[in-house]
Amino acid sequence: MLAGVSALVLAGGLSGCGGDSDSSGESADGRTTIDVWLMRDSVSAQFQKEFVAGFEATHADIDVKVQIQEWDGIGEKVTAALASNDAPDVIETGNTQVAQFAQSGGLLDLSDKVDELGGGNWLKGLAEPGAYEGKQYGIPYYAANRVVIYRTDLFKKAGVDAAAIKTRDQWIAATEKLNTGGSQGIYLPGQMWYALAGFIWDEGGDLATRSGDTWKGALDTPQAVRGMNFYEQLQALGKGPKDADEAQPPQAEVMAKGQVAQIISTPGGANVVIANNPGLKGRLGFFPIPGKTAARPGSVFIGGSDLVIPAASGKQDAAFTFIKELTGDAWQRKLAAAMSYVPNKTTLADAVAADPGASAMAVGAAVGRATPNTPGWAAVEAKNPIKDYMTAVLTGADARAEAAKASASITAAMATGS
Repeated sequence: MLAGVSALVLAGGLSGCGGDSDSSGESADGRTTIDVWLMRDSVSAQFQKEFVAGFEATHADIDVKVQIQEWDGIGEKVTAALASNDAPDVIETGNTQVAQFAQSGGLLDLSDKVDELGGGNWLKGLAEPGAYEGKQYGIPYYAANRVVIYRTDLFKKAGVDAAAIKTRDQWIAATEKLNTGGSQGIYLPGQMWYALAGFIWDEGGDLATRSGDTWKGALDTPQAVRGMNFYEQLQALGKGPKDADEAQPPQAEVMAKGQVAQIISTPGGANVVIANNPGLKGRLGFFPIPGKTAARPGSVFIGGSDLVIPAASGKQDAAFTFIKELTGDAWQRKLAAAMSYVPNKTTLADAVAADPGASAMAVGAAVGRATPNTPGWAAVEAKNPIKDYMTAVLTGADARAEAAKASASITAAMATGS
């Protein structure tokens, strides 16, 4: 879910140190043991260890056993666990995966807990995909999203003040200045569809829309086409390939070669740039993706995680206590400081004020969104007609005609994937 965030090394499963427990999860001394699945690289081993120790010290009647899960194949593994009688008690899941798991009926409805958890201040990009059919199943855990990573020295040389870039028009004007003298104004590959989604949302469009129980692709609306038009204008101010995404080749490695003034990436991409070219240390900065007006930053896709409780868990009260603590303000602030993530509430944005990359993320996260909230969306991403649409337009095809084709493909994929 967090493409571009620099990898963090995690140890194996960590567990609490309570007494031996029986199959019901209750130990000889009356303590309850909860099994928790967390994803590899979502948090550091040190943070995880600190939280488990702090939680068990505060809640003397609960032991925590954490198992680290791999992202690869996790959908099938969670689906199987939810259908079994041996599900864990808490599962971390990608924010856009919640609808898929909720559809099966295997998750506990937590709608009555939203107010208690401060849900009125949750980031919409985590909270909305955590809900399904009007019920809240996923509790926002943490977020990350894309920002602009830029070369401070190239900006200075071109006479561009990054702090003054607040609108798309200003961004284009600045990028035009930077796109000279052998330097690329921006390296933007032709198939970065998450960035396109933000431009479409800014125009009032969407990737797909719902009418009753039916979902339909929406790339062919005037608003969505305007978003693609802006993408095309920006993409032309560099030498990004029109038929590849940010991973082919890795865009941070391209920036490390020294001729790229900007990329759109999560802040962790800066670490990759520096790892490939240590000479750029101290020469990279961050700013939020600009919006259409200075009054509102650009919309961004929010990646991140929610926490869910399987309906089959026999220890739901203890599981909720765990989630309440981990998603509460105190630990969210510690998580933000430790991991440079955006906290789960807009009211906690000040927790990353001292971190340039994370603070830029937090600005965009406040207006961030997720992909269409339907189990069928996974089938769209599997085929991804959006990428083919983008390449077709960037290589000269008619945007409206190609958008209609892509929308039809999205509609068909969602119908078969639901």
